[in-house]
Amino acid sequence: MTWLAFAAAAVCVAIWGGTPVATKIAVAEMDPVLVGMLRTVVALPLVVLLLAVRRPPAPRGGRQWLSVMVVGFGSFVAFPVLFSLGQIRTSAAHGGLILAMLPVVTGIYAAVAERRLPTRLWVVGAAIAVAGEVALIGARGDLAGGEASLAGDLLVLLSALSAPLGYVAGARLARAMGTAAVTYWSVAVAGVLLLPAAGVIALELDWRAVSAGAWAGVLYLAVGATVVCYLLWYWALNVGGVVRVSTMQFVQPVVSVVLAVVMLGEALTGPLVASAAVIVFGVALCQGEALTGPLVASAAVIVFGVALCQRPRKHP
Repeated sequence: MTWLAFAAAAVCVAIWGGTPVATKIAVAEMDPVLVGMLRTVVALPLVVLLLAVRRPPAPRGGRQWLSVMVVGFGSFVAFPVLFSLGQIRTSAAHGGLILAMLPVVTGIYAAVAERRLPTRLWVVGAAIAVAGEVALIGARGDLAGGEASLAGDLLVLLSALSAPLGYVAGARLARAMGTAAVTYWSVAVAGVLLLPAAGVIALELDWRAVSAGAWAGVLYLAVGATVVCYLLWYWALNVGGVVRVSTMQFVQPVVSVVLAVVMLGEALTGPLVASAAVIVFGVALCQGEALTGPLVASAAVIVFGVALCQRPRKHP
C-alpha cells in the first residue's frame, strides 16, 4: 500500500504543479480574489452531490467539527485566495518555486502535532532540497523577469504557510472519518462560507469578457486541484505517513517551472536546471532511497532540463 500512497501523491504533485499556470491564466481576466474563491465554490455542487450519494460519516463532536473547520480554512479558503492574490503579482514559475516550502512546513506542523522529530535522513534530504530551492529563488531574475514582486512573493508564501494546516489536520482526522468524508465536508463548509462573498464579487465581473481558457483554468483548479487532488492527497498522507509523503511536494516546483516555460514562455537557465536536480536528489533521499536512486533521478532532470533549454522560447 505504501507504493500506492506515493503514486497517488505523485499524481497530486503533477496536477498541483500546474496550478500556478492555471491561476495565472485565470487571474489575467478575472478578479484574483474571485478566482481563489471559485476554486472552492465551483467544487461545492460536486461535493454536495457526493455527500448525498455516498453518505460519508459526518463529523462528530466539537473536536471533529473544529478539525473540519481548520482543514476548510487552511486548504480551501486561505490558501487559494492568498495564492491567487500573489500569483497576479508574480510569475507562474516563481509562484511554483515558493510553494516548495509546502513539504517543509507540513513536516514541521506534523512533527509538532505528533510530538516527534523527523528522521535524520529526512532532515538531511529536506535540507538539500531546500538548498536547491534557495538557489532557484536566487536565480529569479533570469526566471521571472520583471513580473515578480515582493508583495506577490509574500502572499504566495503566506498561502504556503496556510495549506499545511489543512494537510496535517486532514490527515489526522482521516484516521477517524476516512479520506473522502474529510475532503467532502471540508470543501462543503468552506464553499458555503465563501459563496456569499463570491456572489457579490461576481456581480461586478463582465462575464462576456472571460475567455474559455480562463474558465478552463478555474475548472482545473476547482475539480482537479481541489476535489481530486485532496481526496488522493489525504489518503496518501494517511497511508504513507505525513512526513514522508509530504516530501513529494519538493518536485512540485520543478513541474511548475517546466509548465511555465512550455506554456507561458518563461525563461529557463542552466542554473535553474542544476537547482532542480538538487531538489530531486533531496526528495529521493528523504524517501530513504539508496544513493544510486537519487543520483539517477538528478541526472535525468539535468538531461531533460538541458533539452528543454534548447527549445525556442515562446514570446507571449
